[in-house]
Amino acid sequence: MAGWSTHIGIAVCLPQANIDTDQLIPARFMSVPRAQGYGRFLLHDMRRAETGDLKADFPLNAQDGMSVLIAGRNFGSGSSREAAVYALVDSGIRAVFAPSFGDIFASNAVNNGLLPAQIDESTYETLSQTLKRRPQTITIDLGARSFQLGSVGARFSIDDSWALKLINGWDDIDLTRHHRAAIAAFKNTRYQTTAWAWPNGAD
Repeated sequence: MAGWSTHIGIAVCLPQANIDTDQLIPARFMSVPRAQGYGRFLLHDMRRAETGDLKADFPLNAQDGMSVLIAGRNFGSGSSREAAVYALVDSGIRAVFAPSFGDIFASNAVNNGLLPAQIDESTYETLSQTLKRRPQTITIDLGARSFQLGSVGARFSIDDSWALKLINGWDDIDLTRHHRAAIAAFKNTRYQTTAWAWPNGAD
């Protein structure tokens, strides 16, 4: 997974709350091999069959360079299916901004290089109104936890360890290795203070 700290892309808004993982990708498509890509299944059942457009005014199309999604609260709720994240990533989405996320969805997102950026409700409302007219360019600074979209600039929240993983392109093992000096120091201290608890000959 490639790390990143800044991103410039086109933001679009899906002005709905409680978009769950079954809406992001219906379960019947999850038997398709990942190598074939899940992007074409993203929000499948919310699209008009005759045009491929979403029933909401939401022009998602990776060919147009749209890579940032603004959505309502409780985004990614429901089941723990990681395929919901695959569908977003395979569609070219690099970041999702919402007032809140499903916990497992947010964790899966980070593990696949997708930023789950938490914003407050007032920021969401401002972005929703701004993007109602047309998609716009957004600049994300992950290190500063901030973004700029036209005249709208604000900060977002993300767990520090998650940000570290995204910036460096790390998985959970890499993150653990990053703390190996602290782990070794803790282990040594525990051995010195509680040697009786360690098996004979243990390092």
